[in-house]
Amino acid sequence: MIKINLVPQRKVKRASEPGMKDVWVGAGAVLAATAAIVGLLHVPRQRELSKLEEANEVVQRELATLKESLKGFDELKKAAEAATIRGEAIETLLAAKIVPAYVLQELGAILTPGKDPTMTMEMSQRIKSDPNRQLDQSWDPKHVWIISFADKEGVFKLEGGAQSDGDVNQFAKRLQASAYFADVTPMRSERVLEQGSNISYNRFTITGKLVY
Repeated sequence: MIKINLVPQRKVKRASEPGMKDVWVGAGAVLAATAAIVGLLHVPRQRELSKLEEANEVVQRELATLKESLKGFDELKKAAEAATIRGEAIETLLAAKIVPAYVLQELGAILTPGKDPTMTMEMSQRIKSDPNRQLDQSWDPKHVWIISFADKEGVFKLEGGAQSDGDVNQFAKRLQASAYFADVTPMRSERVLEQGSNISYNRFTITGKLVY
């Protein structure tokens, strides 16, 4: 007799058929791998970039400090070079034995800050009453230096340098006021450029007589 089993049998899942669990596991593995790559590559680069940015900020601050400390360096350098020129000119002047000692002393006084030339009482009163002869007490004589001084039978020729025409004018006024000089006449003043140092200044010539 033939038996018929009407009870439905359970269908066994094949191992080869992927389920949702496997899909989620695979997706999780991909995410984990992506996170690992990001952690291994991006994070270290981001840290390195942050360090570079911090180092750049330090360098920029140091550059700003350096620029601030060097402010005015060019002016100081030019002033030092001009002072060297003045010093060499004074040494040349002192080496000229033909220049009387009192002339050197008077020129030294005129080129000393805060000192006036040696004046007679008449000249002192004349300067006070004549605006064109008045001396500027704020004038800095260090803006003028002597390049050469020649005396021939009481007639002198002085060549020098100055920062401006105003400095030449103040220097000439002091020579005119001095009791040791007469007929002081500024001959010329021209702007020149010192070779080698690129310093520009006014080169001038003044002539007159010495009062013995």
